[in-house]
Amino acid sequence: MRPPFDHAPCGTSDHLTRRTLLKAAGLAGISWLTPLSQLLAVEAERAPKNAPAKSVILLWLAGGPSQLETFDPHQGSKIAHGSTAITTPLKGVKLASGLPRVAELMNDISLVRSVVSKEGDHERAFYNIKTGYRINPTVVHASMGSIITHELPNSAIEIPTHVSIIPNQWPARGGYLGAQYDAFRVDDPRNSVPDLKPRVSDERHQRRLAGLDIVESQFAVGRLANLEQKRTQHRTSIDRALKMMSSDQISAFDISSAPESEKKPYGDNRFGRACLAAVRLIETGVRCVEVTLNGWDTHANNAEEHVKQNAILDPAFSALIKDLKRRNLLDSTVVLCGGEFGRTPKLNPVEGRDHWPHGFTIAMAGGGIKGGRVIGSTDPSGEKEEPEDPRAVEDLHATVFRALGIDHTRQFMTDVGRPLAFSQGKVIEELLA
Repeated sequence: MRPPFDHAPCGTSDHLTRRTLLKAAGLAGISWLTPLSQLLAVEAERAPKNAPAKSVILLWLAGGPSQLETFDPHQGSKIAHGSTAITTPLKGVKLASGLPRVAELMNDISLVRSVVSKEGDHERAFYNIKTGYRINPTVVHASMGSIITHELPNSAIEIPTHVSIIPNQWPARGGYLGAQYDAFRVDDPRNSVPDLKPRVSDERHQRRLAGLDIVESQFAVGRLANLEQKRTQHRTSIDRALKMMSSDQISAFDISSAPESEKKPYGDNRFGRACLAAVRLIETGVRCVEVTLNGWDTHANNAEEHVKQNAILDPAFSALIKDLKRRNLLDSTVVLCGGEFGRTPKLNPVEGRDHWPHGFTIAMAGGGIKGGRVIGSTDPSGEKEEPEDPRAVEDLHATVFRALGIDHTRQFMTDVGRPLAFSQGKVIEELLA
């Protein structure tokens, strides 16, 4: 059986060729496959009513960050094991001492400290956090970004509207919505998207396109006679790819042109650069961008490794929030930051914390999400497994969809004839403005 997430990690081995770029054009969202007239009709039908949010940025902390060394510290308790905390503008609310910049912004950020999952394995938990469903061998569920792209098409965009930057081996997939809703994957934004220019002369390039026209027209003979559309999806995909290759919007991926004063606050690393690119893509009109920060699987030397990880997360996350505010985008962009599960209250024999899906923290901001709220709590003694006021992973999905004006209860008929709701979760009403 194919695994639920079967893409290879993005990197030098995943270098885009012209063929894969053209393929990606057919796999990057509804605007790549639908004629403009039909797309505009779909947009009008699905336009959200009274929803402040239009887009989402998902910051995935892959590996499972410890809530005790990030967003839910219990300094002085026996489960802290020496980890310290700092105050925030919110009375009684503290963050780990490695997140001072994020702590300053807690009036804009809310925390759900009682997220629970039934999955403690990385792949299964990532599937759960990205789709809101547990793995089922009969269907591949659609990721949050794929549903958002499906429900909120944008005819003004000439580049993919669902993007995954520096993904791990489990990037977001379209699932039952179709591969065209898979996230378009790119690596470090320090490098421009490769293969956007023909590797042959313009004259030869035009001859190739002319030859393709002949093949396409012969293929379409008889196949489109009884259909309203006049072009095959393959032809539409080719045209969209060519449009992307010449679009000015592609510059949103490339941060090299950004002034140093804009880049420096994010940190000079892949994650920081990716967060800056995410803001630029959202400003261009992209609906969903996920950015992955690997390295949180701290089964050994938990405290030391979290110091390193927080040094990357703190400047990037805080700069992203500030940058969205500066560009007047925070009110229309939901930001979600967290991992697939948390870490055990107790240390193991090698000073690490193991997998803990029984009460971890997800941070949320922007897009109609009230800032300065804390939902739920965990036991500082570590004796109680269940947190106070537990919230399921699927509740996060339902809340984000509500913020975007998407009916999370809407059922979509899958290709196996089974209707599935976008989310089976309950909206966290306390978070919505």
